[in-house]
Amino acid sequence: MQSVIVDKIASVAIDADIGKELRIDSSIPAEEGVLIAVEILNNKARYNTLELNSGRMAALKRGDVIVGALGHRKALFGYSGHLPETVKPGDELQILNLGGVIGACDSANPTQGPPFNCRVLGVVLEFPYLGERVGRPARAGSRELLDPAPTVDSSVPVLAIAGTCMDSGKTAAAAAVISRLTHNGLSIDAFKATGVALRRDILAMADAGARNVEIFSDYGIVCTTAQNAAALTRHCLNSLSAGNPDAIVFELGDGLLGAYGVEAILTDESVRKSLTGVLLCANDPVGAWGGVEILRQQFDIDPLAVTGPATDNQVGIDILAQRCNVPGINAMTHASELGDLLQDKLGLVRPDLRKASQ
Repeated sequence: MQSVIVDKIASVAIDADIGKELRIDSSIPAEEGVLIAVEILNNKARYNTLELNSGRMAALKRGDVIVGALGHRKALFGYSGHLPETVKPGDELQILNLGGVIGACDSANPTQGPPFNCRVLGVVLEFPYLGERVGRPARAGSRELLDPAPTVDSSVPVLAIAGTCMDSGKTAAAAAVISRLTHNGLSIDAFKATGVALRRDILAMADAGARNVEIFSDYGIVCTTAQNAAALTRHCLNSLSAGNPDAIVFELGDGLLGAYGVEAILTDESVRKSLTGVLLCANDPVGAWGGVEILRQQFDIDPLAVTGPATDNQVGIDILAQRCNVPGINAMTHASELGDLLQDKLGLVRPDLRKASQ
C-alpha cells in the first residue's frame, strides 16, 4: 500500500468516498467498476477532456494522475475497448470515454483521434470500517443491484426515448420534453438506461427540471450489455416510481441496433408492461423509416412521434408523415408542441386539474 495525490477524479467514481490524497495497492481485481489510479502519458487536441465527479469538464494533459474505473466500451462513434483479463501496476491502458472508463482500446473513431494512453499505478483503496487500517478495492456505484432483478411494480406513466444511433438527439429531446411537462405543472423523474458511464445526459435532464435522476452506473455498471440492461432498467423504474412522480422519462443510449442492450430492454416483459410510449430520434429520413420499422416489426411498438435531425425542416417532417404515418416534431425548434403532444398521448393530467375534476 502506498500514498498518491491525484489531480482529477472522474465522474464514474462519484459515489466513492475518496479525496485527492489516496491509498493505492498493487493487487488489482480485473473487474468492471473497480477504481484505479493512472498517469496520463500523452497530450491530445481532440476529445481531450474528462468529466469530473463535480460534473464539470476538465482538460487532461500528460502527467495528470486521475482516478477512473475499469471497464469496456463498444461505441459506434467513439473508442471501443475491452477489459483485460489481468491488470497490474505499470500496464498501459487507454481512457475509453469522457466519464473515466479505462480499458484496452481495440478500435478508435478517426474523428476523435487516438485515445489517451495511461500507466496503471494501482487500485484505489477505501476504508469502510472506522478504526481499521485494512483497505478494500473501491468501486463505482453505491446502489445494490439485486439478482434476480425484481419485476416493475408501478402504475406511473413511462416514456422511453430511443434513437437510430448515437448523437441522434435523444438527450436534447429528453430535456425538451421534461422541460415542457414540468412547465405544465407535472413532476417528472428521469434516468438513462444504457450506454457507458457519463453523467452529462442526466445532468441535462436535471437542468431541464427532472426532480430525481438516475443512471446505470449508480448500480456499479460502467457499460451496459444485453445481459444487464433489462435488470438495470427495472431497478431504475422501481426506484423512481417509489417517489410517485407524474411520469418517468428514460433515455436508451446508443441505437436500436447496438451492443448496449437496447433490444434486451424492449423485449423484457416486465419493462414492456410498464411502457406507456416510445419517442424515436433519428438523424435522417431513411434512418427514421428504418427505426419505425424496427420498432413496429421487431418489438410491436408504434412510436408516438419522431424527432431529431430528421425533423430539422419541413421536408423530413413531410416524408415521415407520408412514409411512416408518424408525426415528426423537432425538439429544438418546437419543444412546446412536442411536449404537449406527448403529454396528451401519455394521458398526463396536471395535478391541479385532476383535483378540480374530483
